[in-house]
Amino acid sequence: MDGLAAWWQGLGPWQTPIEVLLIVVVAVLVRLVLQFVINRTVRSIVTGVKKKQGVEDTQALNATPLAAVRVVQRTRTLGGVLSSVVTTVIVIVAALLVITTIAPDAVGAFSLITAAIGAGLGFGAQNIVKDVLNGLFMVIEDQLGVGDVVDLGPATGVVEAVGIRVTDIRDVNGTLWHVRNGEIVRVGNLSQGWARAIIDLAVPYESDIDQVEALILATAVGMTSEAKWKRLVIEKPEVWGIESISAEAIVVRLVVKTRTSAKDEVARELRMRLKRALDDAGIKLPALNSIVLTGFEGAGSIRGARPPKTAQLPVLEKPKDES
Repeated sequence: MDGLAAWWQGLGPWQTPIEVLLIVVVAVLVRLVLQFVINRTVRSIVTGVKKKQGVEDTQALNATPLAAVRVVQRTRTLGGVLSSVVTTVIVIVAALLVITTIAPDAVGAFSLITAAIGAGLGFGAQNIVKDVLNGLFMVIEDQLGVGDVVDLGPATGVVEAVGIRVTDIRDVNGTLWHVRNGEIVRVGNLSQGWARAIIDLAVPYESDIDQVEALILATAVGMTSEAKWKRLVIEKPEVWGIESISAEAIVVRLVVKTRTSAKDEVARELRMRLKRALDDAGIKLPALNSIVLTGFEGAGSIRGARPPKTAQLPVLEKPKDES
C-alpha cells in the first residue's frame, strides 16, 4: 500500500491528468453498467409478457389482454426515462469531480456556485425543472407511454419517445413534434382501456326507422361475430337511436366498443358493409346539404344501454308572503 502511494506521488505533474482520466473512465463504465442493467430489465419484462401471451411481435399484443400492452409500453417508457436520468446524473457528478481535481481550491467556492444555481433555478431555469418534474409524473402515473396515440393539445399522434424534458409525437402526416413536458396541461390517451367506433348513418326521412335500425344492428352483429373481427370488438354493437332529424334525412347512430388500436379499422369495415346492406334493401342515402356530422363527441352525448343514474334534485317551494 505504501509502495502504491509512493508510486502515485512520484507521478508528479502527470498525477492530475491521470486522475481526471480515471474519473472519466469510471464514469463511462458506471454508465455502461447501469445502461446494461436498465436495458436488460426492460427486455426481460417485455420478453416475459410476449412469452406469456404466446406472441413474438409487440404489435400482436393488441389482440391480447389490455394490461399486457400497458406493461410493455410503460416498461419501455420508464426504461428511456431512467436512461436519460442516469446519463444526466453521471455527467454532472463526473464534471464536479473533474473540477475538484483540477482546482482543489474551487471546493470552497461551491457554496457560491450552489447559491447562483439556486437563483438561476428560481428564475431562468424554472421551466427546465417544470419540464423534468412533469415528465416524471406523466410516466409514473402512466398517463402516456411509447406507442400510445395521444392528444396533447399542441400535437396529436403516436408517442415515439418520452424524455425527461421533451416528448416526441409523430402525427398522421409524419411530422415529428417535440413537445416540452412542462407545456403539457392535459393528456388525451386514445390507447388506454378501450375505444368506441361511432357511425352516424343518414337515411331518407320517409324510411321505416324500426326496419333501418334492425338492418343496421344485424349487419354490425354479423360482422363482429366473424373470427377476424370478434377479437377486436369488446362488446356487442348497439344502436343508440335517432341522433338528429331534418327535412332531408334522419341520422341514426351505431356504436361499437373496440380495442383501442382497432377503432378506425372496425369503423371502416362497418361503413362498407352498411352501405352494401342498405343498397340490397333498396334504401338510397340522401344528399346531405344541411346536416353536418362532427367527429369528436362531447361527454354530454355519451349514452347507451346502461346510462348513468342520477338522483332527482329536491324542489324547494317558495315560501308565501305573510299578509
